[in-house]
Amino acid sequence: MWVRKRETRGCQCPSHSHTYSQAPGLSPSGKTTDYAFEMAVSTIRYGAGVTKEVGMDLQSMGAKNVCLMTDKNLSQLPPVQTVMDSLVKNGINFKVYDHVRVEPTDTSFMEAIEFAKKGAFDAFLAVGGGSTIDTCKAANLYSSSPDSDFLDYVNAPIGKGKPVTVPLKPLIAVPTTSGTGSETTGVAIFDYEHLKVKTGIASRAIKPTLGLIDPLHTLHMPGRVVANSGFDVLCHALESYTALPYHMRSPCPSSPITRPAYQGSNPISDIWAVHALQIVAKYLKRAIRNPDDLEARSNMHLASAFAGIGFGNAGVHLCHGMSYPISGLVKTYKAKDYNVDHPLVPHGLSVVLTSPAVFTFTSQMFPERHLEVAEILGADTRTARRPDAGPVLADTLRKFLFDLDVDDGLAAIGYSKADIPELVKGTLPQERVTKLAPRPQSEEDLSALFEASMKLY
Repeated sequence: MWVRKRETRGCQCPSHSHTYSQAPGLSPSGKTTDYAFEMAVSTIRYGAGVTKEVGMDLQSMGAKNVCLMTDKNLSQLPPVQTVMDSLVKNGINFKVYDHVRVEPTDTSFMEAIEFAKKGAFDAFLAVGGGSTIDTCKAANLYSSSPDSDFLDYVNAPIGKGKPVTVPLKPLIAVPTTSGTGSETTGVAIFDYEHLKVKTGIASRAIKPTLGLIDPLHTLHMPGRVVANSGFDVLCHALESYTALPYHMRSPCPSSPITRPAYQGSNPISDIWAVHALQIVAKYLKRAIRNPDDLEARSNMHLASAFAGIGFGNAGVHLCHGMSYPISGLVKTYKAKDYNVDHPLVPHGLSVVLTSPAVFTFTSQMFPERHLEVAEILGADTRTARRPDAGPVLADTLRKFLFDLDVDDGLAAIGYSKADIPELVKGTLPQERVTKLAPRPQSEEDLSALFEASMKLY
């Protein structure tokens, strides 16, 4: 059996703050919880100006007909121009698809999939934020599996959650925001319009072949885009570090192909999550306040990838599970600095608004970890006791968000108590992530968490 040794606050390095050990001589058969974890990460290359290498990469892959995906705003900006110059210079044929929707839907995914099927492409290239990279992953998957129904690969219980067994084409991702970490993960998220809820596709098979992380692209991001994408990094790191440990997750997979991408916290993901948090604590405020601070923006670009490596293998939990209906049920709210023609709660904002309530709730499990991350984010935890972990972390997060002019809770983006039943209903199908919370939650618990998130300050 698995035993979890008592955590001590003596050594706070991530390797020792959860102790994982396995009794010898046990075979996997008959186990109800998992006994192994694996790390799946895209190849990533980092450097100022590294985007100009993309044409050479595609040439090395033997690509003859490339699908370049981006969105309407970015298609006019230097990152896309740099990419196209490199493709032309290296003699790569390509077609541009620039109809990616910011916060994609099943409809916008299907339009991109249709374009990909007609184009018979042998490689894909995504230039943009998580919306673009996720759309490109879906286009690659379904054009490589043309007979599949759209819901075949969508996460259960909304879709069938089938494992991906078809070979995909190479996909290169060039992230232009510092948030989703999508260049490192096998996850693609979208709004399922019929149910007004976010869901996604999760499979190691769809992760990019290569992520080109070029900090020069971050200089084109407006302040609130930097802030909201930074909050996504913050919550990726906090949630993956406090998630249920992998050996407590059930059921035990019958075969490696059915082991989920989101496996629960584990010793390798822990290291990436903690390091990402340290960077967020040091650089996020600077990156938001000064668009020319290349050091701060470069570090946040790296932190996004680091947190992606962490959560891409450990998973996220309640902040993300609850965020999907917050985004999906948006009424009239339009975030500042986002040039879109539809109401929009940016993903990072929808995630971070519930974080004080969520970590107060989860802190009963693994309080040492909650105190450890509060300390990284600036709290003085020297006199804190285990029962203080939730309030200490929640107060630290509230102060952090207040300093960055974040909307005062769900009420400030258009929700009221009357919306709570719908918000809970939209959270219930998110079992893939909510089941990774270290503490199980009832519908009443979720209602209380949404209510506590109506006002932050």
